[in-house]
Amino acid sequence: MGGSLSPEQVEQFDEQGYLLVKDVLDPETDLDPIIAEYDGVLDALADELFEAGEIESKYEDLPFGKRLSQIYVDSGKVHSQYFDFSLPQKGVRHDTPFWTGPAVFSALTNDKLLDVAESIIGPEIYSNPVQHVRIKPPEAIVPKDPETGRALLGATQAHQDNGVVNEEADRTQMLTMWFSLLDAPVEAGCLRVEPRSHRQGLLPHCPAGTNKNTKGGLQIPEEYRDEDAMTPVPTKRGDVLLLTARTIHDSLPNVSDDIRWSFDLRYNPIGQPTGRDSFPGFVARSKKSPESELHDPEIWTQLWTETRARLAESPDDRPFNRWGADDFSCA
Repeated sequence: MGGSLSPEQVEQFDEQGYLLVKDVLDPETDLDPIIAEYDGVLDALADELFEAGEIESKYEDLPFGKRLSQIYVDSGKVHSQYFDFSLPQKGVRHDTPFWTGPAVFSALTNDKLLDVAESIIGPEIYSNPVQHVRIKPPEAIVPKDPETGRALLGATQAHQDNGVVNEEADRTQMLTMWFSLLDAPVEAGCLRVEPRSHRQGLLPHCPAGTNKNTKGGLQIPEEYRDEDAMTPVPTKRGDVLLLTARTIHDSLPNVSDDIRWSFDLRYNPIGQPTGRDSFPGFVARSKKSPESELHDPEIWTQLWTETRARLAESPDDRPFNRWGADDFSCA
């Protein structure tokens, strides 16, 4: 198999269920254009909220992280969907915001990332649509849910990526590639992983409000995981963290004074189910059929725009979580 990883790195990934690859991306040429593009997205959000009277200033003199945090504080809301390049699982409207700019598309199709992915899943690579940008301000200032008192955008609970897709993808060789656009030290809320946890198979994921989950989101109950084994994986700009679909991971709270900003991308071999077939993926690399590769960011945007219109008219009501409040694992 080709790709840019050494046999030793591939062996470590297979054994541990994760691998931190240093200096895959160039901070200036690969990451700074993404940051510059999102400056414009934040400009548009500030204009919209200011005109609606939801913020008293556009905070144009602040750097991106401080500006976004202040806008969240002033508006009393988080606006994650405004920056994301995927749609929400439920409640899609004709005007649900998303961002699919050319710099984001360039990241998804970056040859350096695809070279790494090829080492794990082979040369026929599909860009899985279960993907997100996550921009997390310091938890101390994030607006709180008035009903629960929890931060509206905080630490991610322990889960497996296989647990948040449909059952049809249980056999898919799904690869998660996570990287931070800014350094993500422990205090900024880096990811934690449980080494070798991918060997346990798919574990229950309990929804919020159940006896086994009082923290919100989806969570693997503590009895199925080893909290003491959870290992923080701080990253520098340019590093890429690889995870299997069944590696248990979570994130620490952001207790720094700036945002934690990351891309959470997924790839799988062409032809395997993505686990969210109502969302559009695309062929990122194919040595068998290079003509099938997508290279036009405008077409990618069109795919998501058409998907939004379709789901607004005919929602996909299939549940993404297989465990309910009455499941024996969660009750």
